[in-house]
Amino acid sequence: MELHKKILLGSFISMAIVSCNTTNDNVEEKNPQEQQTLSALQAIPQADIPAGFEKTQMCKDVYLPGQDYIPGTASKGAVVTSKKWPNGSVITVSLNGGTTKVRNKVMQYANEWSQYANIKFNFITSGTAQIRVTFTANAGSYSYIGKDALSIASNKETMNFGWFNDSTSDSEFSRTTIHEFGHALGMIHEHQHPLAAIPWDKPKVYAYYAGAPNYWSQAQVDNNLFAKYSTSQTQYSTYDKLSIMHYSISSTLTTNGFSVGNNTVLSPTDKQFIASVYPK
Repeated sequence: MELHKKILLGSFISMAIVSCNTTNDNVEEKNPQEQQTLSALQAIPQADIPAGFEKTQMCKDVYLPGQDYIPGTASKGAVVTSKKWPNGSVITVSLNGGTTKVRNKVMQYANEWSQYANIKFNFITSGTAQIRVTFTANAGSYSYIGKDALSIASNKETMNFGWFNDSTSDSEFSRTTIHEFGHALGMIHEHQHPLAAIPWDKPKVYAYYAGAPNYWSQAQVDNNLFAKYSTSQTQYSTYDKLSIMHYSISSTLTTNGFSVGNNTVLSPTDKQFIASVYPK
Protein backbone atom coordinates (compact mmCIF):
# COMPACT_ATOMS: atom_id res chain seq x y z
CA MET A 1 0.00 0.00 0.00
CA GLU A 2 1.33 3.39 -0.94
CA LEU A 3 2.02 5.67 1.97
CA HIS A 4 -1.23 7.58 2.26
CA LYS A 5 -2.21 9.95 5.01
CA LYS A 6 -3.61 8.12 8.02
CA ILE A 7 -5.88 9.61 10.67
CA LEU A 8 -4.87 7.98 13.93
CA LEU A 9 -7.41 8.03 16.73
CA GLY A 10 -5.96 7.62 20.22
CA SER A 11 -7.21 5.85 23.31
CA PHE A 12 -9.73 8.51 24.24
CA ILE A 13 -11.17 8.26 20.72
CA SER A 14 -10.28 4.61 20.21
CA MET A 15 -12.53 3.33 18.15
CA ALA A 16 -13.36 2.24 11.96
CA ILE A 17 -10.30 -15.46 6.67
CA VAL A 18 -11.37 -17.42 4.10
CA SER A 19 -14.89 -18.59 3.31
CA CYS A 20 -16.68 -19.89 0.29
CA ASN A 21 -20.11 -18.45 1.05
CA THR A 22 -21.93 -15.40 2.39
CA THR A 23 -23.40 -16.99 5.48
CA ASN A 24 -22.12 -16.97 9.06
CA ASP A 25 -21.26 -20.67 8.88
CA ASN A 26 -17.92 -21.61 10.33
CA VAL A 27 -15.08 -22.39 7.95
CA GLU A 28 -12.44 -25.03 8.34
CA GLU A 29 -8.75 -24.22 8.44
CA LYS A 30 -7.25 -24.12 4.94
CA ASN A 31 -3.87 -25.60 4.22
CA PRO A 32 -1.16 -23.48 2.54
CA GLN A 33 -1.92 -24.88 -0.90
CA GLU A 34 -5.58 -23.88 -0.62
CA GLN A 35 -4.66 -20.43 0.72
CA GLN A 36 -2.56 -19.83 -2.36
CA THR A 37 -5.66 -19.96 -4.59
CA LEU A 38 -6.26 -16.37 -3.53
CA SER A 39 -4.32 -13.74 -5.43
CA ALA A 40 -1.14 -12.98 -3.51
CA LEU A 41 -1.07 -9.63 -1.72
CA GLN A 42 1.97 -7.50 -0.98
CA ALA A 43 2.91 -7.13 2.65
CA ILE A 44 2.09 -3.78 4.25
CA PRO A 45 5.36 -1.78 4.24
CA GLN A 46 6.74 -0.91 7.66
CA ALA A 47 7.04 2.67 6.40
CA ASP A 48 3.23 2.75 6.31
CA ILE A 49 3.05 2.22 10.08
CA PRO A 50 3.68 5.59 11.77
CA ALA A 51 6.10 5.71 14.69
CA GLY A 52 4.36 5.30 18.05
CA PHE A 53 1.49 3.40 16.44
CA GLU A 54 2.75 -0.14 16.85
CA LYS A 55 1.49 -0.85 20.38
CA THR A 56 -1.84 0.99 20.21
CA GLN A 57 -5.26 -0.03 18.99
CA MET A 58 -6.25 2.78 16.65
CA CYS A 59 -8.38 3.10 13.57
CA LYS A 60 -6.98 5.19 10.77
CA ASP A 61 -8.48 6.67 7.63
CA VAL A 62 -6.87 5.89 4.29
CA TYR A 63 -7.44 7.85 1.11
CA LEU A 64 -6.69 7.45 -2.55
CA PRO A 65 -3.61 9.35 -3.77
CA GLY A 66 -4.46 13.01 -4.19
CA GLN A 67 -7.54 12.78 -1.97
CA ASP A 68 -5.99 13.46 1.42
CA TYR A 69 -8.49 15.37 3.50
CA ILE A 70 -7.73 19.04 4.12
CA PRO A 71 -10.34 21.04 6.05
CA GLY A 72 -12.34 23.25 3.76
CA THR A 73 -11.26 21.55 0.55
CA ALA A 74 -12.86 18.11 0.69
CA SER A 75 -16.37 16.86 1.25
CA LYS A 76 -17.00 14.18 3.81
CA GLY A 77 -20.24 12.88 5.32
CA ALA A 78 -22.03 9.99 6.91
CA VAL A 79 -21.94 8.44 3.45
CA VAL A 80 -19.96 9.90 0.56
CA THR A 81 -22.42 9.70 -2.30
CA SER A 82 -19.84 9.26 -5.06
CA LYS A 83 -18.30 6.31 -3.22
CA LYS A 84 -21.51 4.31 -2.72
CA TRP A 85 -21.81 0.89 -4.33
CA PRO A 86 -24.70 0.31 -6.73
CA ASN A 87 -27.75 -0.76 -4.78
CA GLY A 88 -28.10 -4.53 -4.69
CA SER A 89 -24.38 -5.16 -5.19
CA VAL A 90 -22.81 -8.47 -4.24
CA ILE A 91 -19.34 -7.41 -3.09
CA THR A 92 -16.61 -10.03 -3.15
CA VAL A 93 -14.34 -10.22 -0.11
CA SER A 94 -11.19 -12.23 0.53
CA LEU A 95 -9.78 -12.66 4.01
CA ASN A 96 -6.05 -13.22 3.80
CA GLY A 97 -4.46 -14.63 6.92
CA GLY A 98 -5.86 -14.78 10.43
CA THR A 99 -6.97 -17.89 12.28
CA THR A 100 -10.15 -19.82 11.60
CA LYS A 101 -11.83 -18.20 14.61
CA VAL A 102 -10.82 -14.70 13.57
CA ARG A 103 -12.02 -15.21 10.00
CA ASN A 104 -15.35 -16.60 11.21
CA LYS A 105 -15.89 -13.65 13.53
CA VAL A 106 -15.14 -11.13 10.79
CA MET A 107 -17.64 -12.82 8.48
CA GLN A 108 -20.24 -12.96 11.22
CA TYR A 109 -20.09 -9.28 12.08
CA ALA A 110 -19.54 -7.97 8.56
CA ASN A 111 -22.85 -9.53 7.61
CA GLU A 112 -24.66 -7.45 10.23
CA TRP A 113 -24.93 -4.72 7.57
CA SER A 114 -26.71 -7.03 5.13
CA GLN A 115 -29.58 -7.51 7.54
CA TYR A 116 -30.60 -3.91 6.83
CA ALA A 117 -28.88 -2.91 3.58
CA ASN A 118 -29.52 -4.26 0.10
CA ILE A 119 -25.87 -5.33 -0.12
CA LYS A 120 -24.32 -8.77 0.19
CA PHE A 121 -20.74 -9.75 0.98
CA ASN A 122 -19.55 -12.84 -0.89
CA PHE A 123 -16.48 -14.28 0.83
CA ILE A 124 -14.34 -16.04 -1.77
CA THR A 125 -11.37 -18.39 -1.59
CA SER A 126 -9.93 -17.91 -5.07
CA GLY A 127 -9.24 -15.10 -7.49
CA THR A 128 -9.12 -11.38 -6.75
CA ALA A 129 -11.80 -9.92 -4.49
CA GLN A 130 -13.09 -6.34 -4.56
CA ILE A 131 -12.40 -5.99 -0.82
CA ARG A 132 -9.16 -7.63 0.29
CA VAL A 133 -8.74 -8.00 4.04
CA THR A 134 -5.43 -8.63 5.80
CA PHE A 135 -4.56 -9.14 9.46
CA THR A 136 -1.19 -7.43 9.77
CA ALA A 137 -0.44 -6.93 13.46
CA ASN A 138 0.49 -3.43 14.66
CA ALA A 139 -0.63 -1.79 11.40
CA GLY A 140 -3.94 -0.56 12.81
CA SER A 141 -7.44 -1.24 11.56
CA TYR A 142 -8.72 0.64 8.52
CA SER A 143 -10.66 0.43 5.29
CA TYR A 144 -10.83 2.43 2.11
CA ILE A 145 -14.14 4.22 1.73
CA GLY A 146 -16.74 2.50 -0.44
CA LYS A 147 -15.82 2.07 -4.10
CA ASP A 148 -12.35 3.53 -3.49
CA ALA A 149 -11.39 -0.10 -2.98
CA LEU A 150 -11.81 -0.67 -6.70
CA SER A 151 -9.01 1.82 -7.41
CA ILE A 152 -6.45 -0.02 -5.26
CA ALA A 153 -3.98 -2.31 -7.04
CA SER A 154 -5.22 -5.90 -6.98
CA ASN A 155 -2.11 -7.08 -5.12
CA LYS A 156 -2.71 -4.71 -2.19
CA GLU A 157 -5.07 -4.82 0.75
CA THR A 158 -8.11 -2.56 1.01
CA MET A 159 -8.84 -3.31 4.67
CA ASN A 160 -6.77 -4.43 7.64
CA PHE A 161 -7.46 -5.61 11.17
CA GLY A 162 -4.35 -4.98 13.22
CA TRP A 163 -5.12 -6.52 16.61
CA PHE A 164 -7.49 -9.45 16.15
CA ASN A 165 -6.49 -12.84 17.56
CA ASP A 166 -8.17 -15.83 19.17
CA SER A 167 -8.30 -13.99 22.52
CA THR A 168 -10.18 -10.98 21.15
CA SER A 169 -13.56 -10.48 22.83
CA ASP A 170 -16.80 -10.73 20.88
CA SER A 171 -17.56 -7.08 21.68
CA GLU A 172 -14.25 -6.00 20.11
CA PHE A 173 -14.80 -8.20 17.05
CA SER A 174 -18.24 -6.61 16.73
CA ARG A 175 -17.13 -3.01 17.24
CA THR A 176 -14.17 -3.03 14.90
CA THR A 177 -15.51 -5.32 12.18
CA ILE A 178 -18.87 -3.58 11.80
CA HIS A 179 -17.11 -0.21 11.88
CA GLU A 180 -14.58 -1.04 9.17
CA PHE A 181 -17.16 -2.68 6.90
CA GLY A 182 -19.24 0.46 7.42
CA HIS A 183 -16.35 2.39 5.88
CA ALA A 184 -16.29 -0.18 3.07
CA LEU A 185 -19.94 0.68 2.36
CA GLY A 186 -19.10 4.39 2.14
CA MET A 187 -19.67 5.53 5.72
CA ILE A 188 -17.41 8.07 7.43
CA HIS A 189 -16.65 8.80 11.08
CA GLU A 190 -19.61 10.11 13.05
CA HIS A 191 -17.63 12.44 15.29
CA GLN A 192 -17.10 14.69 12.25
CA HIS A 193 -20.76 14.57 11.22
CA PRO A 194 -21.91 17.87 9.66
CA LEU A 195 -24.50 18.28 12.40
CA ALA A 196 -22.28 17.25 15.31
CA ALA A 197 -21.79 19.87 18.02
CA ILE A 198 -19.25 18.19 20.26
CA PRO A 199 -18.09 20.67 22.93
CA TRP A 200 -14.41 19.92 22.62
CA ASP A 201 -12.08 21.44 25.21
CA LYS A 202 -9.57 22.31 22.53
CA PRO A 203 -6.57 23.18 24.74
CA LYS A 204 -6.91 19.83 26.53
CA VAL A 205 -7.34 17.97 23.26
CA TYR A 206 -4.27 19.67 21.77
CA ALA A 207 -2.23 18.81 24.87
CA TYR A 208 -3.40 15.20 24.98
CA TYR A 209 -2.68 14.44 21.33
CA ALA A 210 0.66 16.26 21.44
CA GLY A 211 1.90 13.43 23.65
CA ALA A 212 2.59 9.75 23.01
CA PRO A 213 1.70 7.84 20.96
CA ASN A 214 0.32 10.40 18.50
CA TYR A 215 2.63 13.44 18.74
CA TRP A 216 0.17 15.46 16.65
CA SER A 217 0.58 19.10 15.77
CA GLN A 218 -2.36 21.44 16.30
CA ALA A 219 -3.02 21.31 12.56
CA GLN A 220 -3.26 17.53 12.69
CA VAL A 221 -5.70 17.68 15.59
CA ASP A 222 -7.78 20.24 13.71
CA ASN A 223 -7.84 17.98 10.67
CA ASN A 224 -8.45 14.68 12.42
CA LEU A 225 -10.89 15.69 15.14
CA PHE A 226 -12.42 19.13 14.73
CA ALA A 227 -13.04 19.40 10.99
CA LYS A 228 -16.62 18.54 10.07
CA TYR A 229 -17.98 17.01 6.93
CA SER A 230 -19.40 19.00 4.08
CA THR A 231 -23.02 18.40 3.13
CA SER A 232 -22.60 19.15 -0.57
CA GLN A 233 -21.54 15.68 -1.72
CA THR A 234 -22.91 13.53 1.08
CA GLN A 235 -25.96 11.66 2.28
CA TYR A 236 -26.41 11.70 6.02
CA SER A 237 -28.88 11.18 8.86
CA THR A 238 -29.22 13.13 12.07
CA TYR A 239 -26.14 13.11 14.28
CA ASP A 240 -26.09 9.91 16.33
CA LYS A 241 -23.78 9.55 19.34
CA LEU A 242 -24.70 5.85 19.50
CA SER A 243 -23.57 5.16 15.92
CA ILE A 244 -21.13 2.30 15.33
CA MET A 245 -19.18 4.85 13.28
CA HIS A 246 -18.62 7.08 16.34
CA TYR A 247 -15.51 6.80 18.48
CA SER A 248 -15.58 6.95 22.24
CA ILE A 249 -14.94 10.41 23.65
CA SER A 250 -13.74 10.99 27.19
CA SER A 251 -15.52 13.61 29.27
CA THR A 252 -12.06 14.95 30.17
CA LEU A 253 -11.70 16.25 26.61
CA THR A 254 -14.95 18.24 26.53
CA THR A 255 -16.03 21.42 28.26
CA ASN A 256 -19.28 20.21 29.81
CA GLY A 257 -18.72 16.54 30.54
CA PHE A 258 -20.11 15.36 27.21
CA SER A 259 -18.88 11.86 26.44
CA VAL A 260 -19.49 8.96 24.09
CA GLY A 261 -19.12 5.37 25.23
CA ASN A 262 -17.79 2.40 23.32
CA ASN A 263 -20.37 1.66 20.64
CA THR A 264 -20.13 -2.02 19.76
CA VAL A 265 -23.32 -2.66 17.76
CA LEU A 266 -25.40 -0.96 15.09
CA SER A 267 -27.63 1.71 16.59
CA PRO A 268 -31.29 2.06 15.56
CA THR A 269 -30.29 5.10 13.49
CA ASP A 270 -27.47 3.14 11.83
CA LYS A 271 -29.99 0.49 10.79
CA GLN A 272 -32.51 2.99 9.46
CA PHE A 273 -29.88 5.03 7.68
CA ILE A 274 -28.10 2.19 5.87
CA ALA A 275 -31.52 0.88 4.81
CA SER A 276 -32.21 4.26 3.22
CA VAL A 277 -28.82 4.34 1.49
CA TYR A 278 -29.19 0.81 0.13
CA PRO A 279 -32.97 0.18 0.15
CA LYS A 280 -34.31 -3.35 -0.24
